[in-house]
Amino acid sequence: MRVAPPGAGNNQAPQIEGVPRHVAIIMDGNGRWANARGLARTEGHRAGEVALMDTIAGALEIGVEHLTVYAFSTENWKRSPKEVSFLMGYSRDVLRRRRDELNEWGVAIHWWGRRPRLWKSVITELEAAQELTKANSKLHFNMAVNYGGRAEIADAVRQIANEVEAGKLKPTGITEDTVIRRLYAPSSPDVDLLIRTGGEQRISNFLLWQCAYAEFAFNPMPWPEYCREELWNDVLTFTGRERRFGSAVDRVEC
Repeated sequence: MRVAPPGAGNNQAPQIEGVPRHVAIIMDGNGRWANARGLARTEGHRAGEVALMDTIAGALEIGVEHLTVYAFSTENWKRSPKEVSFLMGYSRDVLRRRRDELNEWGVAIHWWGRRPRLWKSVITELEAAQELTKANSKLHFNMAVNYGGRAEIADAVRQIANEVEAGKLKPTGITEDTVIRRLYAPSSPDVDLLIRTGGEQRISNFLLWQCAYAEFAFNPMPWPEYCREELWNDVLTFTGRERRFGSAVDRVEC
């Protein structure tokens, strides 16, 4: 299904001051949405494709620079073989179908995650999409596929340990910056707004390092019903929050 490109939707994007630079989304509620309609869980994932494209268009319209979505976690391998197989094949096919459209929109596609266990055909499509869109800069769209926040930190720590063992790095010189430079996407800014659809209120091992000072929005709407207007509403709520990053303001008048 074709989605209205940025600027061509029925609703005009609002003018928002203080748009979050980096928005991350846990696209939850697909299975429950499908089951409530007497459908297999896989049909919920299929319906989520339109929601994803519409949300990307909405992010472009309001000026979000980085959008990261949780497509498949390192824990999702625990699901039924049928659902895992569907998710692998569907992720591959969505990339193949949508990469030219996203390229036309000026979107740069990036993959965050581990290679082991991931289908070779999925890796091929992810890398092809990255190569096709690498010159784009309107929006950095990050697909977390075979991703886990703890896994990412463990991979960074392992790399640091190897460098210490090889004499390339001194333990006394290890800082937060040392870790950041070894994350999957060291140049990506921290998450400003984390959105989870579907009504659950947890972050499920997603971007643990990057979400240190993120604001959270737990949207009850299941992912297949999410759209650009819902994104705009969540962003508007975000702009009304006071972000102090550990500081405090004494509001008692002397």
